[in-house]
Amino acid sequence: MNINSSQYVLALDLGTTGSRAILFDTQGSIAGQAYKELTQHYPQPGWLEHSPQEIWHDTRALLQQVLQHTGIAAKQIAAIGLTVQRETCLLWDKTTGKPLHNAIVWQDRRTASLCRQLAQQGYAAKIQDCTGLVLDAYFSATKLAWLLDWLKRERPQVNLDNVLAGTVDAWVLWNLTGRQVHATDHSSASRTMLMNLACLDWEVELLDLFGIPAHLMPQIQPSMGLFGKTDPKLLGVAVPITAIFGDQQAALFAHGCNRPGMLKCTYGTGCFLIAHTGNQLTRSHNQLLSTVAWSNAAKQSAVEVNYALEGAMFTTGASIQWLRDGLKLITEAAQTEHLARQVSDTNGVYFVPALSGLGAPHWDMNARGAILGITGSVQREHIVRAVLESIAYQVKEVVEAMNKDSDTLIKSLKVDGGAAQNDFLMQFQADILGVPIERPAILDATAQGAAFGAGLAAGLWDDYDRLIKGSKMDRIFEPGQGAAQAQANFAMWSKAVERAKNWSE
Repeated sequence: MNINSSQYVLALDLGTTGSRAILFDTQGSIAGQAYKELTQHYPQPGWLEHSPQEIWHDTRALLQQVLQHTGIAAKQIAAIGLTVQRETCLLWDKTTGKPLHNAIVWQDRRTASLCRQLAQQGYAAKIQDCTGLVLDAYFSATKLAWLLDWLKRERPQVNLDNVLAGTVDAWVLWNLTGRQVHATDHSSASRTMLMNLACLDWEVELLDLFGIPAHLMPQIQPSMGLFGKTDPKLLGVAVPITAIFGDQQAALFAHGCNRPGMLKCTYGTGCFLIAHTGNQLTRSHNQLLSTVAWSNAAKQSAVEVNYALEGAMFTTGASIQWLRDGLKLITEAAQTEHLARQVSDTNGVYFVPALSGLGAPHWDMNARGAILGITGSVQREHIVRAVLESIAYQVKEVVEAMNKDSDTLIKSLKVDGGAAQNDFLMQFQADILGVPIERPAILDATAQGAAFGAGLAAGLWDDYDRLIKGSKMDRIFEPGQGAAQAQANFAMWSKAVERAKNWSE
Protein backbone atom coordinates (compact mmCIF):
# COMPACT_ATOMS: atom_id res chain seq x y z
CA MET A 1 0.00 0.00 0.00
CA ASN A 2 1.32 3.47 -0.91
CA ILE A 3 1.28 5.54 2.28
CA ASN A 4 1.20 8.76 0.22
CA SER A 5 -2.20 7.88 -1.20
CA SER A 6 -3.61 6.98 2.20
CA GLN A 7 -5.68 9.64 3.91
CA TYR A 8 -7.25 7.93 6.89
CA VAL A 9 -6.60 5.82 9.98
CA LEU A 10 -9.23 3.41 11.20
CA ALA A 11 -9.67 2.85 14.93
CA LEU A 12 -11.50 -0.16 16.31
CA ASP A 13 -12.69 0.57 19.84
CA LEU A 14 -14.14 -2.63 21.32
CA GLY A 15 -15.55 -1.65 24.70
CA THR A 16 -17.54 -3.31 27.45
CA THR A 17 -20.99 -2.16 26.38
CA GLY A 18 -20.42 -1.67 22.67
CA SER A 19 -18.05 -1.72 19.71
CA ARG A 20 -17.16 1.19 17.47
CA ALA A 21 -15.26 1.76 14.23
CA ILE A 22 -14.07 5.35 13.68
CA LEU A 23 -12.24 6.81 10.70
CA PHE A 24 -9.86 9.70 11.42
CA ASP A 25 -8.52 11.98 8.68
CA THR A 26 -5.01 13.42 8.39
CA GLN A 27 -5.99 16.30 10.70
CA GLY A 28 -6.94 13.85 13.46
CA SER A 29 -10.64 14.68 13.06
CA ILE A 30 -13.46 12.13 12.84
CA ALA A 31 -14.47 11.41 9.24
CA GLY A 32 -17.11 8.79 10.04
CA GLN A 33 -18.08 6.13 12.55
CA ALA A 34 -20.34 3.16 13.20
CA TYR A 35 -21.45 1.69 16.54
CA LYS A 36 -23.21 -1.41 17.85
CA GLU A 37 -24.20 -2.21 21.43
CA LEU A 38 -22.82 -5.46 22.85
CA THR A 39 -25.06 -8.03 24.54
CA GLN A 40 -24.38 -8.52 28.26
CA HIS A 41 -24.82 -12.08 29.60
CA TYR A 42 -25.40 -12.60 33.34
CA PRO A 43 -25.41 -16.39 33.95
CA GLN A 44 -25.31 -15.94 37.75
CA PRO A 45 -25.28 -12.99 40.18
CA GLY A 46 -21.87 -11.36 40.02
CA TRP A 47 -20.98 -13.09 36.75
CA LEU A 48 -20.74 -11.29 33.39
CA GLU A 49 -19.88 -12.75 30.00
CA HIS A 50 -19.62 -11.62 26.38
CA SER A 51 -19.95 -13.69 23.22
CA PRO A 52 -16.57 -13.67 21.40
CA GLN A 53 -18.40 -14.53 18.18
CA GLU A 54 -20.62 -11.49 18.60
CA ILE A 55 -17.58 -9.27 19.20
CA TRP A 56 -15.91 -10.53 16.03
CA HIS A 57 -19.06 -10.43 13.91
CA ASP A 58 -19.76 -6.87 15.09
CA THR A 59 -16.17 -5.85 14.34
CA ARG A 60 -16.40 -7.19 10.82
CA ALA A 61 -19.79 -5.55 10.22
CA LEU A 62 -18.66 -2.19 11.61
CA LEU A 63 -15.62 -2.18 9.31
CA GLN A 64 -17.92 -2.56 6.32
CA GLN A 65 -20.49 -0.06 7.61
CA VAL A 66 -18.09 2.80 8.27
CA LEU A 67 -16.63 2.49 4.78
CA GLN A 68 -20.05 2.27 3.15
CA HIS A 69 -21.44 5.23 5.10
CA THR A 70 -18.48 7.48 4.27
CA GLY A 71 -17.77 6.28 0.74
CA ILE A 72 -14.12 5.89 1.70
CA ALA A 73 -12.26 3.04 0.01
CA ALA A 74 -10.23 0.56 2.03
CA LYS A 75 -7.14 1.41 -0.05
CA GLN A 76 -7.29 4.94 1.42
CA ILE A 77 -6.68 3.59 4.95
CA ALA A 78 -3.03 3.87 5.98
CA ALA A 79 -3.38 1.73 9.10
CA ILE A 80 -5.68 0.26 11.71
CA GLY A 81 -5.37 0.85 15.45
CA LEU A 82 -7.04 -1.48 17.92
CA THR A 83 -8.13 -0.64 21.46
CA VAL A 84 -10.24 -2.88 23.68
CA GLN A 85 -11.70 -3.50 27.13
CA ARG A 86 -8.63 -4.81 28.83
CA GLU A 87 -8.96 -7.68 31.32
CA THR A 88 -11.80 -9.53 29.56
CA CYS A 89 -10.38 -12.84 28.29
CA LEU A 90 -11.21 -16.09 26.53
CA LEU A 91 -9.99 -19.40 25.13
CA TRP A 92 -10.49 -20.56 21.56
CA ASP A 93 -9.65 -23.49 19.30
CA LYS A 94 -7.05 -22.51 16.70
CA THR A 95 -8.09 -25.32 14.35
CA THR A 96 -11.81 -24.54 14.22
CA GLY A 97 -11.53 -20.84 15.07
CA LYS A 98 -14.35 -21.19 17.57
CA PRO A 99 -14.39 -19.93 21.17
CA LEU A 100 -14.47 -22.68 23.78
CA HIS A 101 -16.58 -20.63 26.23
CA ASN A 102 -17.95 -17.11 26.44
CA ALA A 103 -15.40 -14.44 27.31
CA ILE A 104 -15.31 -13.60 31.02
CA VAL A 105 -15.66 -9.84 31.43
CA TRP A 106 -13.40 -7.73 33.64
CA GLN A 107 -16.35 -6.90 35.93
CA ASP A 108 -17.01 -10.60 36.61
CA ARG A 109 -16.53 -11.67 40.25
CA ARG A 110 -16.65 -15.47 39.95
CA THR A 111 -12.99 -15.92 40.91
CA ALA A 112 -13.09 -13.82 44.09
CA SER A 113 -12.83 -16.95 46.25
CA LEU A 114 -9.71 -18.07 44.37
CA CYS A 115 -8.15 -14.64 44.98
CA ARG A 116 -8.91 -14.88 48.70
CA GLN A 117 -7.40 -18.37 48.79
CA LEU A 118 -4.21 -17.17 47.09
CA ALA A 119 -3.99 -14.22 49.48
CA GLN A 120 -4.30 -16.57 52.45
CA GLN A 121 -1.48 -18.64 50.98
CA GLY A 122 0.74 -15.56 50.93
CA TYR A 123 0.87 -14.84 47.19
CA ALA A 124 -0.58 -11.29 47.20
CA ALA A 125 2.69 -9.45 47.83
CA LYS A 126 4.62 -11.51 45.27
CA ILE A 127 1.95 -10.94 42.61
CA GLN A 128 1.87 -7.19 43.26
CA ASP A 129 5.65 -6.90 43.24
CA CYS A 130 5.91 -8.79 39.95
CA THR A 131 2.94 -7.37 38.05
CA GLY A 132 2.20 -4.04 39.74
CA LEU A 133 -1.38 -5.21 40.28
CA VAL A 134 -3.48 -5.94 43.35
CA LEU A 135 -4.59 -9.57 43.69
CA ASP A 136 -8.19 -9.23 42.52
CA ALA A 137 -10.78 -11.02 40.37
CA TYR A 138 -10.74 -7.95 38.10
CA PHE A 139 -7.66 -9.16 36.25
CA SER A 140 -7.34 -11.92 33.64
CA ALA A 141 -5.17 -14.51 35.42
CA THR A 142 -7.83 -16.07 37.64
CA LYS A 143 -10.38 -15.88 34.82
CA LEU A 144 -8.12 -17.88 32.51
CA ALA A 145 -7.50 -20.37 35.34
CA TRP A 146 -11.27 -20.75 35.76
CA LEU A 147 -11.77 -21.25 32.01
CA LEU A 148 -9.06 -23.93 31.86
CA ASP A 149 -10.54 -25.75 34.85
CA TRP A 150 -13.97 -25.62 33.21
CA LEU A 151 -12.52 -26.89 29.93
CA LYS A 152 -10.76 -29.85 31.55
CA ARG A 153 -13.92 -30.72 33.49
CA GLU A 154 -16.62 -30.15 30.85
CA ARG A 155 -14.72 -30.83 27.61
CA PRO A 156 -11.85 -33.19 28.44
CA GLN A 157 -11.60 -34.25 24.81
CA VAL A 158 -10.20 -30.84 23.81
CA ASN A 159 -6.46 -30.98 23.07
CA LEU A 160 -4.72 -28.09 24.84
CA ASP A 161 -2.11 -28.04 22.05
CA ASN A 162 -4.86 -26.60 19.84
CA VAL A 163 -6.03 -23.97 22.34
CA LEU A 164 -5.15 -20.27 22.31
CA ALA A 165 -5.75 -17.79 25.13
CA GLY A 166 -5.86 -14.04 25.27
CA THR A 167 -7.66 -10.82 25.95
CA VAL A 168 -10.11 -9.39 23.40
CA ASP A 169 -7.36 -7.65 21.41
CA ALA A 170 -5.59 -10.97 20.79
CA TRP A 171 -8.86 -12.64 19.70
CA VAL A 172 -9.79 -9.85 17.26
CA LEU A 173 -6.24 -9.48 15.90
CA TRP A 174 -6.12 -13.23 15.23
CA ASN A 175 -9.35 -12.96 13.24
CA LEU A 176 -8.41 -9.72 11.45
CA THR A 177 -5.21 -11.33 10.18
CA GLY A 178 -6.97 -14.42 8.88
CA ARG A 179 -5.95 -16.45 11.94
CA GLN A 180 -2.27 -15.80 11.31
CA VAL A 181 -1.14 -13.59 14.23
CA HIS A 182 -1.54 -14.39 17.93
CA ALA A 183 -0.18 -11.33 19.72
CA THR A 184 -0.94 -8.59 22.22
CA ASP A 185 0.83 -5.42 23.36
CA HIS A 186 2.60 -4.45 26.58
CA SER A 187 -0.24 -2.23 27.82
CA SER A 188 -2.82 -5.01 27.48
CA ALA A 189 -0.51 -7.74 28.80
CA SER A 190 0.26 -5.64 31.87
CA ARG A 191 -3.42 -6.02 32.87
CA THR A 192 -3.49 -9.80 32.92
CA MET A 193 -1.66 -10.25 36.27
CA LEU A 194 0.68 -12.55 34.35
CA MET A 195 3.28 -10.15 32.90
CA ASN A 196 6.46 -9.26 34.76
CA LEU A 197 6.67 -5.47 34.66
CA ALA A 198 10.46 -5.53 34.96
CA CYS A 199 11.25 -7.82 32.03
CA LEU A 200 8.03 -7.13 30.04
CA ASP A 201 7.31 -10.80 29.36
CA TRP A 202 5.07 -13.51 30.74
CA GLU A 203 6.19 -14.58 34.23
CA VAL A 204 6.69 -18.35 34.22
CA GLU A 205 6.11 -18.67 37.98
CA LEU A 206 2.73 -16.98 37.69
CA LEU A 207 1.70 -19.03 34.67
CA ASP A 208 2.52 -22.14 36.72
CA LEU A 209 0.68 -20.77 39.77
CA PHE A 210 -2.51 -20.30 37.76
CA GLY A 211 -2.07 -23.50 35.75
CA ILE A 212 -1.79 -21.74 32.38
CA PRO A 213 0.48 -23.44 29.80
CA ALA A 214 2.85 -20.85 28.29
CA HIS A 215 2.12 -21.91 24.70
CA LEU A 216 -1.49 -20.72 25.06
CA MET A 217 -0.44 -17.10 25.56
CA PRO A 218 0.01 -14.51 22.79
CA GLN A 219 3.36 -12.96 21.90
CA ILE A 220 3.85 -9.58 23.60
CA GLN A 221 4.87 -6.72 21.27
CA PRO A 222 5.30 -2.94 21.54
CA SER A 223 2.00 -1.00 21.46
CA MET A 224 3.12 0.85 18.32
CA GLY A 225 4.57 -1.24 15.54
CA LEU A 226 3.45 -3.69 12.86
CA PHE A 227 1.29 -6.50 14.26
CA GLY A 228 0.29 -7.85 10.86
CA LYS A 229 -2.06 -7.04 8.01
CA THR A 230 -5.75 -7.69 7.57
CA ASP A 231 -6.81 -10.69 5.54
CA PRO A 232 -7.39 -9.27 2.01
CA LYS A 233 -10.73 -11.08 1.95
CA LEU A 234 -11.96 -8.77 4.72
CA LEU A 235 -11.68 -5.37 3.00
CA GLY A 236 -10.36 -6.22 -0.44
CA VAL A 237 -6.85 -5.03 0.46
CA ALA A 238 -4.37 -5.91 3.18
CA VAL A 239 -4.35 -3.01 5.67
CA PRO A 240 -1.49 -2.80 8.22
CA ILE A 241 -2.45 -3.08 11.90
CA THR A 242 0.12 -0.85 13.57
CA ALA A 243 -1.12 -0.17 17.10
CA ILE A 244 -2.78 -1.97 19.98
CA PHE A 245 -3.56 -0.21 23.25
CA GLY A 246 -5.59 -1.08 26.30
CA ASP A 247 -8.51 1.33 26.13
CA GLN A 248 -7.50 3.47 29.12
CA GLN A 249 -3.91 3.75 27.97
CA ALA A 250 -5.15 4.78 24.53
CA ALA A 251 -7.11 7.64 26.10
CA LEU A 252 -4.00 8.76 28.01
CA PHE A 253 -2.12 8.83 24.68
CA ALA A 254 -4.91 10.82 23.00
CA HIS A 255 -4.81 13.50 25.70
CA GLY A 256 -1.11 14.06 25.11
CA CYS A 257 -0.22 12.81 28.59
CA ASN A 258 3.29 11.72 27.65
CA ARG A 259 5.21 13.22 30.56
CA PRO A 260 5.29 12.47 34.30
CA GLY A 261 2.49 14.12 36.26
CA MET A 262 0.03 14.37 33.36
CA LEU A 263 -3.21 12.49 33.89
CA LYS A 264 -6.72 11.88 32.62
CA CYS A 265 -9.95 10.21 33.72
CA THR A 266 -12.19 8.25 31.37
CA TYR A 267 -15.88 8.04 32.31
CA GLY A 268 -17.04 4.85 30.66
CA THR A 269 -18.54 1.65 32.05
CA GLY A 270 -16.10 2.23 34.88
CA CYS A 271 -13.93 5.24 35.63
CA PHE A 272 -10.20 4.98 35.10
CA LEU A 273 -7.83 7.67 36.27
CA ILE A 274 -4.30 7.25 34.93
CA ALA A 275 -1.21 9.35 35.57
CA HIS A 276 1.89 9.10 33.38
CA THR A 277 4.96 8.33 35.51
CA GLY A 278 7.76 8.33 32.92
CA ASN A 279 10.11 5.65 31.60
CA GLN A 280 10.84 4.18 35.04
CA LEU A 281 8.46 1.86 36.86
CA THR A 282 6.77 3.65 39.76
CA ARG A 283 5.15 1.92 42.74
CA SER A 284 2.11 3.18 44.63
CA HIS A 285 1.82 3.26 48.40
CA ASN A 286 -1.91 3.97 48.27
CA GLN A 287 -3.54 1.01 46.52
CA LEU A 288 -3.08 2.28 42.97
CA LEU A 289 -1.89 0.03 40.14
CA SER A 290 1.47 0.21 38.40
CA THR A 291 0.97 -0.48 34.71
CA VAL A 292 2.43 0.03 31.24
CA ALA A 293 1.03 3.14 29.58
CA TRP A 294 2.34 2.22 26.12
CA SER A 295 5.50 1.04 24.41
CA ASN A 296 7.19 1.83 21.14
CA ALA A 297 9.71 -0.03 19.03
CA ALA A 298 12.62 2.43 19.17
CA LYS A 299 15.88 2.39 17.22
CA GLN A 300 18.36 -0.51 17.38
CA SER A 301 15.46 -2.88 18.16
CA ALA A 302 15.14 -1.45 21.69
CA VAL A 303 11.70 -0.94 23.23
CA GLU A 304 10.82 2.42 24.75
CA VAL A 305 8.34 1.91 27.59
CA ASN A 306 6.12 4.49 29.27
CA TYR A 307 4.68 3.61 32.69
CA ALA A 308 1.66 4.87 34.63
CA LEU A 309 -0.19 4.69 37.92
CA GLU A 310 -3.89 3.90 37.69
CA GLY A 311 -6.95 4.01 39.87
CA ALA A 312 -9.66 1.70 38.50
CA MET A 313 -13.27 2.28 39.60
CA PHE A 314 -15.46 -0.59 38.42
CA THR A 315 -18.98 0.83 38.31
CA THR A 316 -19.64 4.36 37.08
CA GLY A 317 -21.33 4.51 33.66
CA ALA A 318 -22.53 0.98 34.40
CA SER A 319 -24.63 2.39 37.23
CA ILE A 320 -26.35 4.72 34.75
CA GLN A 321 -26.99 1.71 32.53
CA TRP A 322 -28.44 -0.02 35.63
CA LEU A 323 -30.82 2.93 36.13
CA ARG A 324 -31.97 2.38 32.55
CA ASP A 325 -32.03 -1.41 32.18
CA GLY A 326 -32.35 -2.58 35.79
CA LEU A 327 -34.49 -0.11 37.69
CA LYS A 328 -35.99 1.38 34.50
CA LEU A 329 -35.99 4.86 36.04
CA ILE A 330 -34.74 6.33 32.75
CA THR A 331 -34.97 5.35 29.09
CA GLU A 332 -31.66 6.90 27.99
CA ALA A 333 -28.50 8.08 29.74
CA ALA A 334 -28.96 11.69 28.62
CA GLN A 335 -32.04 11.99 30.87
CA THR A 336 -29.91 11.83 34.00
CA GLU A 337 -28.63 15.39 33.64
CA HIS A 338 -32.12 16.88 33.36
CA LEU A 339 -33.46 14.80 36.26
CA ALA A 340 -30.52 15.64 38.52
CA ARG A 341 -31.09 19.35 37.94
CA GLN A 342 -34.74 19.06 39.01
CA VAL A 343 -33.68 18.80 42.66
CA SER A 344 -31.28 20.91 44.70
CA ASP A 345 -29.69 17.90 46.42
CA THR A 346 -30.17 14.15 46.93
CA ASN A 347 -32.54 14.60 49.89
CA GLY A 348 -30.09 12.72 52.09
CA VAL A 349 -29.69 9.76 49.73
CA TYR A 350 -26.24 8.27 49.06
CA PHE A 351 -25.50 5.58 46.48
CA VAL A 352 -22.55 3.20 46.75
CA PRO A 353 -21.90 1.81 43.25
CA ALA A 354 -20.37 -1.50 44.30
CA LEU A 355 -22.33 -3.52 41.74
CA SER A 356 -19.13 -5.44 40.95
CA GLY A 357 -17.36 -4.90 44.25
CA LEU A 358 -15.14 -1.87 44.86
CA GLY A 359 -11.93 -1.12 42.99
CA ALA A 360 -9.34 1.51 43.91
CA PRO A 361 -8.55 2.46 46.58
CA HIS A 362 -10.60 -0.17 48.49
CA TRP A 363 -10.14 -3.37 46.45
CA ASP A 364 -13.05 -5.05 48.21
CA MET A 365 -14.47 -7.95 46.20
CA ASN A 366 -17.24 -8.54 48.78
CA ALA A 367 -18.74 -5.05 48.81
CA ARG A 368 -22.18 -4.69 47.25
CA GLY A 369 -24.14 -1.74 45.93
CA ALA A 370 -26.29 0.15 48.39
CA ILE A 371 -28.71 3.07 48.52
CA LEU A 372 -28.73 4.61 51.98
CA GLY A 373 -30.72 7.43 53.55
CA ILE A 374 -34.04 6.65 51.90
CA THR A 375 -37.12 8.32 53.40
CA GLY A 376 -40.70 8.63 52.20
CA SER A 377 -39.96 11.93 50.47
CA VAL A 378 -37.29 10.49 48.16
CA GLN A 379 -38.19 10.59 44.47
CA ARG A 380 -36.50 9.16 41.38
CA GLU A 381 -34.76 12.50 40.75
CA HIS A 382 -32.98 12.17 44.09
CA ILE A 383 -31.82 8.64 43.30
CA VAL A 384 -30.60 9.64 39.83
CA ARG A 385 -28.69 12.57 41.29
CA ALA A 386 -27.19 10.33 43.98
CA VAL A 387 -25.95 7.93 41.30
CA LEU A 388 -24.26 10.76 39.37
CA GLU A 389 -22.71 12.19 42.53
CA SER A 390 -21.33 8.75 43.47
CA ILE A 391 -19.30 8.73 40.25
CA ALA A 392 -17.62 12.01 41.21
CA TYR A 393 -17.06 10.81 44.78
CA GLN A 394 -15.22 7.72 43.55
CA VAL A 395 -12.96 9.85 41.37
CA LYS A 396 -12.21 12.08 44.36
CA GLU A 397 -11.06 9.04 46.35
CA VAL A 398 -8.59 8.11 43.63
CA VAL A 399 -7.39 11.69 43.13
CA GLU A 400 -6.64 11.82 46.87
CA ALA A 401 -4.64 8.59 46.54
CA MET A 402 -2.77 10.04 43.54
CA ASN A 403 -1.95 13.17 45.54
CA LYS A 404 -0.53 11.05 48.37
CA ASP A 405 1.68 9.17 45.89
CA SER A 406 2.97 12.34 44.25
CA ASP A 407 5.13 15.27 45.30
CA THR A 408 2.86 17.61 43.34
CA LEU A 409 -0.89 17.98 43.89
CA ILE A 410 -3.20 17.50 40.92
CA LYS A 411 -4.12 20.94 39.58
CA SER A 412 -6.50 19.97 36.76
CA LEU A 413 -8.10 16.87 35.27
CA LYS A 414 -8.52 15.95 31.60
CA VAL A 415 -11.66 13.89 30.96
CA ASP A 416 -13.27 11.81 28.22
CA GLY A 417 -15.80 9.00 27.75
CA GLY A 418 -19.56 8.88 27.36
CA ALA A 419 -20.51 10.11 30.83
CA ALA A 420 -18.20 13.12 30.41
CA GLN A 421 -20.93 14.56 28.15
CA ASN A 422 -23.01 15.14 31.28
CA ASP A 423 -22.54 18.81 32.24
CA PHE A 424 -24.07 18.29 35.69
CA LEU A 425 -21.60 15.50 36.47
CA MET A 426 -18.61 17.44 35.17
CA GLN A 427 -19.51 20.55 37.18
CA PHE A 428 -20.06 18.44 40.30
CA GLN A 429 -16.69 16.77 39.64
CA ALA A 430 -14.99 20.18 39.51
CA ASP A 431 -16.77 21.19 42.72
CA ILE A 432 -15.84 18.05 44.64
CA LEU A 433 -12.19 18.11 43.50
CA GLY A 434 -11.72 21.85 43.67
CA VAL A 435 -9.79 21.83 40.36
CA PRO A 436 -10.74 22.62 36.73
CA ILE A 437 -12.10 19.81 34.55
CA GLU A 438 -10.90 19.96 30.92
CA ARG A 439 -13.25 18.33 28.40
CA PRO A 440 -12.04 17.95 24.79
CA ALA A 441 -14.21 18.26 21.70
CA ILE A 442 -13.66 14.58 20.84
CA LEU A 443 -14.79 12.41 23.76
CA ASP A 444 -13.94 9.14 21.99
CA ALA A 445 -10.40 9.45 23.30
CA THR A 446 -9.81 5.70 23.43
CA ALA A 447 -10.41 5.40 19.69
CA GLN A 448 -8.52 8.62 18.99
CA GLY A 449 -5.48 7.36 20.92
CA ALA A 450 -5.45 4.10 18.98
CA ALA A 451 -5.71 6.04 15.73
CA PHE A 452 -2.89 8.41 16.71
CA GLY A 453 -0.65 5.48 17.64
CA ALA A 454 -1.42 3.59 14.43
CA GLY A 455 -0.94 6.64 12.21
CA LEU A 456 2.37 7.54 13.84
CA ALA A 457 3.65 3.97 13.58
CA ALA A 458 2.60 3.78 9.92
CA GLY A 459 4.23 7.10 9.02
CA LEU A 460 1.03 8.97 8.20
CA TRP A 461 2.02 11.43 10.93
CA ASP A 462 5.51 12.20 12.17
CA ASP A 463 4.93 14.69 15.01
CA TYR A 464 2.98 13.52 18.10
CA ASP A 465 3.13 16.92 19.82
CA ARG A 466 1.73 18.73 16.79
CA LEU A 467 -1.01 16.13 16.52
CA ILE A 468 -2.00 16.72 20.15
CA LYS A 469 -1.92 20.51 19.75
CA GLY A 470 -4.45 20.13 16.94
CA SER A 471 -7.01 18.61 19.34
CA LYS A 472 -9.69 21.11 20.32
CA MET A 473 -11.08 21.82 23.78
CA ASP A 474 -14.85 21.82 24.25
CA ARG A 475 -15.22 23.28 27.74
CA ILE A 476 -13.44 23.81 31.04
CA PHE A 477 -15.51 23.40 34.22
CA GLU A 478 -14.26 25.55 37.10
CA PRO A 479 -15.13 24.82 40.76
CA GLY A 480 -18.30 26.79 41.60
CA GLN A 481 -20.55 27.81 44.45
CA GLY A 482 -21.49 24.20 45.20
CA ALA A 483 -17.92 23.20 46.04
CA ALA A 484 -18.16 23.56 49.83
CA GLN A 485 -21.39 21.57 50.13
CA ALA A 486 -20.18 18.88 47.71
CA GLN A 487 -17.00 18.36 49.69
CA ALA A 488 -18.97 18.22 52.95
CA ASN A 489 -21.29 15.56 51.49
CA PHE A 490 -18.27 13.47 50.50
CA ALA A 491 -17.64 12.69 54.17
CA MET A 492 -21.16 11.25 54.54
CA TRP A 493 -20.80 9.24 51.32
CA SER A 494 -17.55 7.78 52.70
CA LYS A 495 -19.52 6.50 55.70
CA ALA A 496 -22.02 4.89 53.31
CA VAL A 497 -19.13 3.13 51.55
CA GLU A 498 -18.00 1.59 54.85
CA ARG A 499 -21.55 0.27 55.38
CA ALA A 500 -21.53 -1.35 51.92
CA LYS A 501 -18.15 -2.95 52.61
CA ASN A 502 -19.51 -4.57 55.75
CA TRP A 503 -22.87 -5.65 54.32
CA SER A 504 -22.39 -9.37 55.03
CA GLU A 505 -21.14 -8.98 58.59
